[in-house]
Amino acid sequence: MLIATGSLPDLPIRAVLPAVGAALADAGAAVLVAPPGTGKTTLVPLALAGPEAAGKVVVAEPRRVAARAAARRMAALLGEQVGGRVGYTVRGDRRVTAETRVEVVTTGVLVRRLQRDPELAGTAVVILDECHERHLDTDLALAFLIEVRAALRDDLRVLATSATAESHRLSEILGGAPVIEAKAALHPVDVHWCPPPQPVAPPHGLRVDPRLLDHVAATVRRALADGDGDVLVFLPGAREIETVASRLRGGDAEVVTLHGRQSGSAQDAALRPSPVRRVVLATAVAESSLTVPGVRAVVDAGLSRVPRMDHGRGLGALVTIAVSRASATQRAGRAGREAPGRVYRCWSQAQHDRLPAQPEPEVAAADLTGFALDLALWGHPDGSGLRLPDAPPAGAMQAATGTLRALGATDAQGRITARGRALADAGLHPRLARALLDGAPVVGARRAAEVVALLDADRTADDLVAAWRRARSDDDGGWRAEVRRLTAAITRNPDPEAGPGGRGRLPDDLAAGLIIGLAYPERVARAREPGGSAYLMAGGTAAELGGGSGLAGTPWLAVADADRAPGARTARIRSAAPLDEASAREAAATLRETGDQIGWIDGDVVARRVDRLGAIVLSERRIDRPDPADVHAAVVDGLRREGLGLLTWSRAATELRERLAFAHAALGEPWPAVDDDALLAGLDDWLPLGPVRRRADLARIDTATALRRLLPWSVAGRLDEVAPERLPVPSGSKVRVDYADPAAPVLAVKVQETFGWREAPRLADGRIPVLLHLLSPAGRPVAVTRDLASFWSTGYPQVRAELRGRYPRHPWPEDPTTAEPTRRANRRSS
Repeated sequence: MLIATGSLPDLPIRAVLPAVGAALADAGAAVLVAPPGTGKTTLVPLALAGPEAAGKVVVAEPRRVAARAAARRMAALLGEQVGGRVGYTVRGDRRVTAETRVEVVTTGVLVRRLQRDPELAGTAVVILDECHERHLDTDLALAFLIEVRAALRDDLRVLATSATAESHRLSEILGGAPVIEAKAALHPVDVHWCPPPQPVAPPHGLRVDPRLLDHVAATVRRALADGDGDVLVFLPGAREIETVASRLRGGDAEVVTLHGRQSGSAQDAALRPSPVRRVVLATAVAESSLTVPGVRAVVDAGLSRVPRMDHGRGLGALVTIAVSRASATQRAGRAGREAPGRVYRCWSQAQHDRLPAQPEPEVAAADLTGFALDLALWGHPDGSGLRLPDAPPAGAMQAATGTLRALGATDAQGRITARGRALADAGLHPRLARALLDGAPVVGARRAAEVVALLDADRTADDLVAAWRRARSDDDGGWRAEVRRLTAAITRNPDPEAGPGGRGRLPDDLAAGLIIGLAYPERVARAREPGGSAYLMAGGTAAELGGGSGLAGTPWLAVADADRAPGARTARIRSAAPLDEASAREAAATLRETGDQIGWIDGDVVARRVDRLGAIVLSERRIDRPDPADVHAAVVDGLRREGLGLLTWSRAATELRERLAFAHAALGEPWPAVDDDALLAGLDDWLPLGPVRRRADLARIDTATALRRLLPWSVAGRLDEVAPERLPVPSGSKVRVDYADPAAPVLAVKVQETFGWREAPRLADGRIPVLLHLLSPAGRPVAVTRDLASFWSTGYPQVRAELRGRYPRHPWPEDPTTAEPTRRANRRSS
C-alpha cells in the first residue's frame, strides 16, 4: 500500500480493501460494487500499489476530466504533486515519471495501449472504473483484458468496478469472478420533485425546450435559497449550460461550467474548492468518478446527451434523451458526498417511475466504425470469440465494416491492412483519421490537424470556417494541444496510401471543406437550385440549412454535422463548410462513378450516360440507341412500380379480365390468375412490349387481345361455356353477366322475364349458380337470390302484393313457374 491505512480518509471502501486484495490474489479478477462517494476510485488503487506489487496499477476512467481528478486526489492523499507516484495519461496530456506506481488513464488510452502492447509489460493490476456506464471503450478494454489473461498473462489482475448493483453480468464475463460489495454510508439526500409549472416539449435531436431551461434556472434559485453550500446542476450539453448560465449570472453565487468541450485546466478549476458559493453547471461528466467539492444540492434537468447513428443515411449525431433511474440516482448522490443534501428533480415522481432502469449500452445505438476497427486490429473482425458484454447489432456492424473497407482499413475478409494500422495509430475516429492523413498532403499538416481537432471536439458551428477562425484566435490550450498531437501523428506515421495532393495551396474555406469531405464523403452536398438552402448529399439524403444561415446559396457544401428528426424527409445541416466542384470531386472520389442509366422515369424510358458523385448527377448525355433488352427491362420496371393503370382498360378488356378471374376462382388451373400481382409478375407472358418506349405506347396496346394470350390452348375455346358474356333468359333476352366479384357472378333481370324458370342458371361447368338480382318493371331490385324455387314460393307472393297495384299493366301471375315470360316491362302505359 502506498499510504498507511490510518492515513486514508474514513470512507466505506476501507472496510473491503483486504477482501479486494485477497480476491485478486486468489482469482486474478474481481468485481467491486460501490456507490458514489465510497472511495473506490481513489483508495483502491493506492491499496493495491504497495511495494510488494509486481508492477504498477493502471486505473481506466471513461472520461478525461475524471482521470485527471482521480490522479490529483490520490496524489494529494500522498502529499505529492501529480506525476510522482501517481500520474495520469489522457489523449494529448501525460504526467508520468519513472517512479509512478499508479497511472490513471482513459479507457480509450488503455485500448490503444493494449493494441500496441497486449502483455502490458510493467503493469500488475488494471482497474476498469465505472463499468456500469457501458461506454464502447470500456467494453473493448474488458474483452481484451480477459483474452490477455487467458492467452498471455495469467498473472495480470483485473478489477471491474461499478456504482450499481447489476454486477452479476460482469462476474459472468470475468469467468465467475468474486463480487465484493461496499456498503454506502453516505449522507441522506432529500428528494424534491419539481416538474415545470407548464407543459414543455420533449427533447428533439439536440433541441431542448427553452421553457425547461427557464425552469431549471428558477429551480437553481430555489435551491440556493433553501440552504447553504454549492449547487451542482446537470444539463445535457454545453449549449444548455451557456443558456442557463446567462440566466443566473449576476446573482449571489459564482457560476462555473464543467463539460467535455472545455480545456483540461478549465475542467480542473471547476473541481477545486472555492471560498465563495458556486453554482456548477455540468454535463454527465460530473455524474461519477469525481467529487465536485462543496456541493450540498443537486438540480437535475433529467436529460442526457448520447450518440445515435442513422445507419440508413450515414448520419451520426448526439441526441438528447431522458436519463435512466440509475443515472438519476448517481446524480442525486453528488449532493450527499460531504454532508446531508438535497436533490431537485425537474420532473414528477410519476415520470420518474416510467424512466428506464439502466442507461442503454453505447454499443446498442452508436456509430461502431471505430469499435470495428479496434476489433479488426485486435484480430477479431466481427467480435466473435471475445467476451463482449453485449454483441454488437448486426446491422450496425455491417455498416461499420463496410465503411472500413471503403477507407481501405480492412480487406475483403475484414483483416486489418497497413492503412488501417495507420488510421488506428492516429487515435481518432477512422473517418477523421482518414481526413487527417489524406488531407495533410493537400492542405498542409497544420491546417488539416486544426480542422480535424475542431471536428473531433465537436466544436462546430453552422459555418465551420468561422468556427475555425475563432478557435485560432481563442486562448484554448486544449485545442492547441490536440493540434500539436495530430500534427506530430502525421509526421510520425505518414500513411503510405494517403492523399492525392497536387492542387496547390487552397484557401481556408476550401481547405476546411476538403477535410470535412474526406471524413464524410457521403455528406458532400450540392444545392438543388441556385441560391437556395436545400441540398442533396452524395449519400442520397436531402438536407437543408437553417434559416438565416450565411452558407445559403453556396453551390457546394461539405457537411460536418447533420441530423434528421424521426419521420422527417430531410436532414437539418448543423455545421458545414463551402466547397467548389473540383474539391467536391476530390473529397468524394470514392463515390465517383460513370455508367449507363436506362430506366423508366416520369412515364418514359430514359437512356443516358451519367457521371455521378454518389446520388449527385454531375453530367449526363442521351444514349440514342440503347440496348433493346435494357429498354424492355425499364418498361417492365415502370409497369411494376406504377401499376397496370398505365394500360388502357376498355370495357371489353375489363369484362374479359373479370371473366378470366371468375374462371380461375371457380376452376383453378389451367385457367390463369389475372390479379394485379399475377399479371405484373408474368408481363412477358401476355403483354407485347417490343416497340414500347413511353407511356403513350403502353396506352395504345389492345389489352383485351393481350389478355387472351394467357389462355392455354386446352381451355381457350371454352371461355364462353365456363364464363359466358351473356345468358339467355326465358323471355328470349340475352342478359350480360356481371363478373366484378369472381366469387358471385350477378345476373340482373326483370322478374317478368324469368317466369318459367324453376332454378337459377349455373356457370363454370355447373358448379357456380349465378346470383339473381330480380328487378321491378322500373329496373329496381326487389330480391336477390340463388335459390329461385324458394323465392317463387315465399318471396314472390309478397313482391306481387306490393307491386301489382303500382304496375297494373304488367303481369303478376299467381304461379310464375308456369306463366309466360315477357318483356312487357319495357312498355309504358298511355
